[in-house]
Amino acid sequence: MVVYMSAQWRERLRTDVPASLVVVLVALPLSLGIAVASGAPVIAGLVSAVIGGIVAGALGGSVVQVSGPAAGLTLIVAQTVATFGWRGACAVTVAAGVLQLGLGASRVARAALAVSPAVVHGMLAGVGVVIVLSQLHVLLGDAPQASALANLRALPSELLHNHTPAVFVGVLTLAVLWGWRAVPSLAGIVPAPLAAIVVGTAVAVVTGWDLQRVDIPDDILAFDMGPIWPDASPSVFLAAVGAVALVASVESLLCAVAVDRMHDGPRVNLDRELAGQGAANIVAGALGGLPVAGVIVRSTTNVNAGGRSRLSTVLHGVWILVLVLVAAPVIELIPLPALAALLVYTGVQMVNLTHAQQVHQHREMPVYVLTMVAVVVLGLFEGVLVGMGCALLLSIWRLTHATVRAYQDENGWHVAIEGSLTFLAAPQLTRTLAQVPAGVAVGVELNADFMDHAAVTALHDWRTAHERGGGSVEVHELHHHWYADAITGRRSPARKMHPTAWLLPRVHRAVPHGARERLARGARLFHRHGARRVGPLLAELARTGQQPTQLFITCADSRIVPSMITSTGPGDLFTVRNVGNLVPRHGDGEHDGSVPAAMDFALHVLQVRTITVCGHSGCGALAALLRPGTLPARMPDLLRWLRHAEPSLHRVSQGAVGDGDHLTQLCQQNVVQQLENLMSYPAVAERVHDGRLELVGMYFDIATSRIHLLDPTHTRFTPVSSH
Repeated sequence: MVVYMSAQWRERLRTDVPASLVVVLVALPLSLGIAVASGAPVIAGLVSAVIGGIVAGALGGSVVQVSGPAAGLTLIVAQTVATFGWRGACAVTVAAGVLQLGLGASRVARAALAVSPAVVHGMLAGVGVVIVLSQLHVLLGDAPQASALANLRALPSELLHNHTPAVFVGVLTLAVLWGWRAVPSLAGIVPAPLAAIVVGTAVAVVTGWDLQRVDIPDDILAFDMGPIWPDASPSVFLAAVGAVALVASVESLLCAVAVDRMHDGPRVNLDRELAGQGAANIVAGALGGLPVAGVIVRSTTNVNAGGRSRLSTVLHGVWILVLVLVAAPVIELIPLPALAALLVYTGVQMVNLTHAQQVHQHREMPVYVLTMVAVVVLGLFEGVLVGMGCALLLSIWRLTHATVRAYQDENGWHVAIEGSLTFLAAPQLTRTLAQVPAGVAVGVELNADFMDHAAVTALHDWRTAHERGGGSVEVHELHHHWYADAITGRRSPARKMHPTAWLLPRVHRAVPHGARERLARGARLFHRHGARRVGPLLAELARTGQQPTQLFITCADSRIVPSMITSTGPGDLFTVRNVGNLVPRHGDGEHDGSVPAAMDFALHVLQVRTITVCGHSGCGALAALLRPGTLPARMPDLLRWLRHAEPSLHRVSQGAVGDGDHLTQLCQQNVVQQLENLMSYPAVAERVHDGRLELVGMYFDIATSRIHLLDPTHTRFTPVSSH
């Protein structure tokens, strides 16, 4: 155990110490710039960087997230400082930390993720615009105005009467920031923010220009700017506390979730992360620092630099503390126009076009734009409230909105109804149904997630009138049978769910001579409903090509639907299906080359990172192995193929056990055997040993609809939790 722990710590030191140093190079200039932009003492940014690294890093729920002063909090901190003064703002930070600590202890962290991403991204974009407008004045050698609109109005005159040395340093810093990627040999070693600040500072020092510079107290350890209860009404103070806690919490949790997708270490505990952020804010506020939050730029840098544990995060805070104590005179050489340029660059990055495109794809652009504009015009807290109100109204509109279309094709007249049918949609439903000519046969495809009494009445009254006029109406409900239950007087259980058409086993619905028509009808349903939902994705995949993350080997059994049991979609799985989910050993597949061929393509062309072998309960092929002679001799190809499963049978006979009866044990041990067979292929073994490929065993119990994953250390299957 001691040897193992020693090796583990050596590995941590090997990866996390260099990563922590890289993060320092990014965090130090950003912490200084955010403090300046917030109207706080410069030392406050450094205090928060230290506390965010050490306290949040040690106590938080993410092992790789790096916390510190966040650009997303710049505007709200500036407003808080303007309202309460700096020491009053520190009291707000402490109280916000106490609130975060309580929320974390209450295990409500995931509720914070209920805030619409459109609001969050709009808020960050608005803050970015405000930062750019204010810091452009500093870059031009002047001081920012009291509001974003005032900054915008004053900018033209400032451009005409700028201070040339400040402008030169600022523009040069911006040029280095945006052009640093063009020098990949250096960009991979020195982060762009550090390089830009070094160049701007060097020019200011060499020229001797009289520029405003960073100011750090002479005796840092005697710095006394801790919290004082502000002279303000409790309601105003509590509103500020809630705003700081909300924005810091949401930004930290969203950052933690995003960074969690970037590494393969321990998963994030959001409640612990929220509590850790609260503890860091209590300490930061008590020591005169800015509010702390998880920062995506620093966290991404940490992961990309090789950080794998809390050690890199904590050490980055320690290194900043050491730099402040021993290199304060060097930090004081940094000109404020260079920091302003860094903040302008950061503000522009906060208006993230990728996020805007994602919001647009989900048809939430009005929420994004309105939030951004409101933050710029009204302020952060008011802008977030406006955005949340807009998101709520949009959600209500979608919940009460229905799409009703009447159209004619080669198969006759159809009425397609989708969405929530309430009394608000009844007039639209009635108008659309009136477009159907009298006396014709009509198919109504009802894909409703809710129908109230008014909607049922409108549809049924029209149906009755249409049939009295000589027409016919056939209603097909694709989900819950709202209409059928209402007109027959049945009352369905509140949580009753009717399977969609594609989910019902076809053998339970089809007749022997109707197979072609059954397929054609399914295709028509796909064209009317499914194609509209997956069409954009399929078009994108057709343009870019497939990029699946794993090769999925499973049985040809018709009861197994890989995309359904793994909740995946088009382009996610490169799937191989055969009888018994078998993988011939390397060299044994001269006459059964389809599986090795698929593996070659998956590994060398698609470069998948995972191969999964999925078995299932009640496998007919393996059941035949338990009863020799049950397969007739006229099936020579199947008999020859099943010889690849004989090692699985041998495993069970030698005492390798699973759960359940003999067949269940064989089905489970067959998965283990196929994973061993995969390792007989040199290309697979090499990638597994290098850490480039992972082998996963899966078992699906059809009767209980439960998925089990193989624990490779004990060769036993454990059920996957629903939570």
